[in-house]
Amino acid sequence: MPEEKVIKTIKKAMPAVVSIVITKHLEDLEKEIPPELYPFLPSGPDGPKLKIPDELVDKRGMVQIGGGSGFIVESDGLVLTNKHVISDPKAEYTVIINDGRKFPAEILTRDPINDVAILKIQASNLPIIKLGDSTKVELGQTVIAIGNALGIFKNTVSLGIISGLSRSISAQADPTSPPQEMRGLIQTDAAINHGNSGGPLVNLTGLAIGINAAIVFGAQNISFAIPITAAKRDLADLKRYGHVRRPLLGVRYITIDEQLKDKMNLPVGYGALVVKESPQDHGVVPESPAERAGLREKDIILTLNGKKIDRDHPIQDFLENLNVGDRIELVVLRGSKEIKVNLALAERK
Repeated sequence: MPEEKVIKTIKKAMPAVVSIVITKHLEDLEKEIPPELYPFLPSGPDGPKLKIPDELVDKRGMVQIGGGSGFIVESDGLVLTNKHVISDPKAEYTVIINDGRKFPAEILTRDPINDVAILKIQASNLPIIKLGDSTKVELGQTVIAIGNALGIFKNTVSLGIISGLSRSISAQADPTSPPQEMRGLIQTDAAINHGNSGGPLVNLTGLAIGINAAIVFGAQNISFAIPITAAKRDLADLKRYGHVRRPLLGVRYITIDEQLKDKMNLPVGYGALVVKESPQDHGVVPESPAERAGLREKDIILTLNGKKIDRDHPIQDFLENLNVGDRIELVVLRGSKEIKVNLALAERK
């Protein structure tokens, strides 16, 4: 592969890649100190104090606590990044564009399912990265990851190939966050580090085919990106509705396989078993389409629109290809009887 083509692609994409700086008020940081650290910190009138050099605290008492990446997709300042990069509601976010200018970021929307967020900065005539088609990527295809590695090394690029498609992982934004299942990911051996999160994964024509999202700790050359189709859908929702819309069925479930069938003595080795998560819970979200359709705990949803539900095809994957208001047909096993259920999907709040 000619290196001139790689260099040309990097020069084309780089101007639209941004750094996202995360800052938080010192007082808020001190309120979040875990009690087990109290004995090791100096005390003040309002509790334990953090020892932070004065040069790291600005005039407003704000402290930089992290950084991430993003990329401009519209010239009037629309920026794509990861949801987990801008997850702290008490933090402030600043976007630094390639020429060094800084802009406060407005969070327009967060995708409740995919790790995607859309920001807005007040600027115009900005360089952009055009969005490609992640449904057409192929194993072995050359890709380039661009970002702000570790929040320190601006304009870091890494070259690799697509190593896998439609991967599923359980990921955490940080050690205190609950794990989130992420599905349909692009696997690449292009190096992605913490600060690269939110940056683009581009093909050799400079089109974004993914958003850099995750790495596997303890492993080498295993990184993941969110397919750009998810972000394109979010952008379309934002323009049409002002927020991201995702369909809701309203059941809590576990996907059945042969091992679970044997362990729980279930009648089938596939489907989605409706389960409760607490004594007060009945496995069905109140006032959801599932509740209105009469679904209940211990029901097994066998098919959705005639397609079998199993480990490789869970309910979440079906919902990703459906819209709010779509009508669906479920075949449900209740005891020894199969019943058909028709309902319309609602909007996830």
